[in-house]
Amino acid sequence: MVDFSYKNVSSSMVILKCIGPDSFFMERAIFPQEIFSSIAPEGSQLEIWGIESYGPNLEKRLRVSSSKTKDSVAA
Repeated sequence: MVDFSYKNVSSSMVILKCIGPDSFFMERAIFPQEIFSSIAPEGSQLEIWGIESYGPNLEKRLRVSSSKTKDSVAA
């Protein structure tokens, strides 16, 4: 398991979905300027969904990793 943090820098609420191996799944609403910290299995995929007037919109897709790379959100 890897510690990670995500800060919602937008002015709107977003939905964070974390999908990992062995049926790991987590979904949370993250309010503007909120910092959310949790743990997830190595290699899990984070999806950040915004809410538009026409429905949900996938804004970002990130990978949880213990190494600090460009696409990583590990703390």
